[in-house]
Amino acid sequence: MNPVVVVHGGGASHISKDRKELVHQGIIRAATAGYNILKEGGSAVDAVEGAVTVLEDDPEFNAGCGSVLNVNGEVEMDASIMSGRDLSSGAVSAVRCIANPIKLARLVMEKTPHCFLTDRGAAEFAAAMGVPAVPGEQLVTERNRKRLEKEKCEKRTHKPDQQKNLGTVGAVALDSKGDVAYATSTGGIVNKMVGRVGDTPCIGSGGYADNDIGAISTTGHGESILKVNLARLTLFHVEQGKTLEEAADMSLGYMKSKLKGLGGVILVNKAGDWAVKWTSESMPWAVAKDGRVHSGIDLNKTSVTDLP
Repeated sequence: MNPVVVVHGGGASHISKDRKELVHQGIIRAATAGYNILKEGGSAVDAVEGAVTVLEDDPEFNAGCGSVLNVNGEVEMDASIMSGRDLSSGAVSAVRCIANPIKLARLVMEKTPHCFLTDRGAAEFAAAMGVPAVPGEQLVTERNRKRLEKEKCEKRTHKPDQQKNLGTVGAVALDSKGDVAYATSTGGIVNKMVGRVGDTPCIGSGGYADNDIGAISTTGHGESILKVNLARLTLFHVEQGKTLEEAADMSLGYMKSKLKGLGGVILVNKAGDWAVKWTSESMPWAVAKDGRVHSGIDLNKTSVTDLP
């Protein structure tokens, strides 16, 4: 089985020219990291965790140290991870003061009888597992401070456009044993209420993995994704015999027509087929397979490079 890793850096309304190259390099770096884990014999779960950790550590992406701020100017993060081999899952929501929520989600999956821990309980579990706490301020970037100010200003003058706050990061992978997995992580939406949780940590919305169908990670307007169970809905279409691309188009189209919700998905199946689709203006993505990286940000613009 030839391993595959697909990563996304979140659906976006607009990525400025000065940021585009940084975002493009970051997404390629994440895909390469995940692919290298697979090439060294690591599992699909190892690969998606590794890829998402790279994105959480990159301030250009809305996860980990690049997370957007809630109404109080604080970072609250959500993440989930799932193995397609046995459907084991782990998720955390509203977590603060840790660098890598995806690592905590994996610990929930492997070290507890539960699937999902939130807020204070997640923090207590992180401490018990020896996950180092980082000062909240360390996760706050100047760019996100400015974004919060702008959002509050716009909210005072007119209704803000929630569709432009679509950042999430995610990965799906197929390993040499034929197992698939997904991981998704986010800081949520700018100026959200304290305690707001979107689709990202919710199994079936923020992602899903089942060896018999495939693995998917989603991004986009969280409330819309939750209402349609975007991840499981897409895989349902795959179960009905649709190709990955057809399934993605159908579920994203349904979310858009039913709720005017925009978003994106990445998929992989046990045959090594992959798909990336989005209805938002852009979505940074990269696929590492057969020693090459395919990547892009905007529609109909793809670059292919050899892996080092």
